[in-house]
Amino acid sequence: MHQLLEQILQEKQKEVARLKNVMQVEGDNDLPPRRDFRAAISVPEKISLIAEIKFASPSAGLIRAKSDPVFIGRIYEEAGAAAVSLLTDKRFFQGDPAQLPRLKRAISLPILQKDFFIDEVQVRQAYFCGADAILLIARILSQQQLEEFISMCRELEIAPLTEVHDKADLEKALACGAEIIGINNRDLNSFKVDIGTTFELAPLVPKHHILVSESGIRSGADILSLKATGIHAVLVGSALMRSNDPAGKTAEIVKAGEILMRQ
Repeated sequence: MHQLLEQILQEKQKEVARLKNVMQVEGDNDLPPRRDFRAAISVPEKISLIAEIKFASPSAGLIRAKSDPVFIGRIYEEAGAAAVSLLTDKRFFQGDPAQLPRLKRAISLPILQKDFFIDEVQVRQAYFCGADAILLIARILSQQQLEEFISMCRELEIAPLTEVHDKADLEKALACGAEIIGINNRDLNSFKVDIGTTFELAPLVPKHHILVSESGIRSGADILSLKATGIHAVLVGSALMRSNDPAGKTAEIVKAGEILMRQ
């Protein structure tokens, strides 16, 4: 495991301890109802876009100057994204869970909360903040933890997107009953990105599962190349957030995914 990831997880342990001291016990009654993330990203004969709001990362540094996530989320929605991913880690990604309820009220798309979930209290916080889905990283969780988190998500009616990086991660995810699988093309040991990971792992995923390719996807051409893998959706962040025209870049990727419907 890369040193950066170890640092993130150490900080997350401290964050969880603080959260347990202040965690509210009731949700926000004014939030819109839960939205169907699974249905939104699994439209037949289409590769849907999960458009990510991410201002920085440990490996890339600053990606885009900090701005209002609501403004960006509305751009994504108007450009045709199927869902929005909001990165909420504060220290390493310049995110904030407090922005999630604001975004939920401002757009009508399902929202994926992307963070490093290592404790049940974080899952409950996601529920209270209005997340429609959360990211569970198979590598950083034991099989028991992953199974419990997936079960908890189903009870709360939150869609769990289980992220895998290699065959061992995938086997763990499937054994825990994961139904939405995210193949992350980033190697967690080197942090290098290779979309060939999707080509390698996608054939190993049972047909009835929902499959998402993550990381390293930069253009409509990448979407078209991934068609053969049978994926249902892509999660794209940096390419959109770095663009001088995020609306145009989002529309480009959405259009590439829709081309499949006309072939």
